[in-house]
Amino acid sequence: MAATARPRRSVLYMPGSNVRALEKARSLAADGLILDLEDAVAPDAKVEARSNVVAAAGSYGQREVLIRVNGLATPWGQADVVAACASQADGILIPKVESADMVRQVEAIMAANNAPDSMKIWCMIETPLGVLHVEDIAKASPRLGGFVMGTSDLAKDMRCLHTTLRLPFIAAFNLCVMAARAYGLAILDGVHLDLSDDEGFAASCTQGRELGFDGKTLIHPKTIAAANAAFGPTEKEVAWAQTIIAAHAAAEQDGKGVVVVDGKLIENLHVVTARQLVAEAEAIKVLEADLATA
Repeated sequence: MAATARPRRSVLYMPGSNVRALEKARSLAADGLILDLEDAVAPDAKVEARSNVVAAAGSYGQREVLIRVNGLATPWGQADVVAACASQADGILIPKVESADMVRQVEAIMAANNAPDSMKIWCMIETPLGVLHVEDIAKASPRLGGFVMGTSDLAKDMRCLHTTLRLPFIAAFNLCVMAARAYGLAILDGVHLDLSDDEGFAASCTQGRELGFDGKTLIHPKTIAAANAAFGPTEKEVAWAQTIIAAHAAAEQDGKGVVVVDGKLIENLHVVTARQLVAEAEAIKVLEADLATA
């Protein structure tokens, strides 16, 4: 888990130029949304899309909402960040972050435009330089909220193949997950591009959870349920976590630091993980209840 138990099992990209899609997103069971002003929006629609996402950002209940802006070097990037500062989004997602300085430039714009203290900066890690500089990026600003892996651009720059096992990305994934955890950040896995490949999508979700990602970014609503199932705790996992917590608490009352439960040695580190899992399960219930009343 990241620094908070906020659910991030499924985070869906939504094109900012498509008002109907932005409205439909209110009824979708994704944990979070990325309202996109960058890749999903044609140049002649950028300004209108900006207005759309700023207006929509506060209408998704308790779900986490990020606005992906255009890069600062583009004609739209700085205006995107300024507009996002006045929105009700939870964070601003910067594309192709390759240095701590890129983060600090956005941080300065946010400070100059009175962005709320709660608004986070998120970074797309999608280039070789971004991966190689990921630790510096992770500690660049107290506003940092998390990383999003951009595997499509990374594959292009690495000249590697998209494979079922995603072996070309493993080193990058490991580096980015470790940097995120070292600095208390969330981190989301990249998208799966083949919407007809349900088996491959499921495999990438399983692998992503094994690697330590909080959830997966998505490009279509039909994949939300599978991502939620893959990254969310099962009833069995929650029950085991609660058993661990209760058994260890009883052992501590007896002056013991460890306890054996069903043949497994339980120490405090296991209890910390168990409490994180239970907190995540409770947060998911709250989010699902909020969606049901929307």
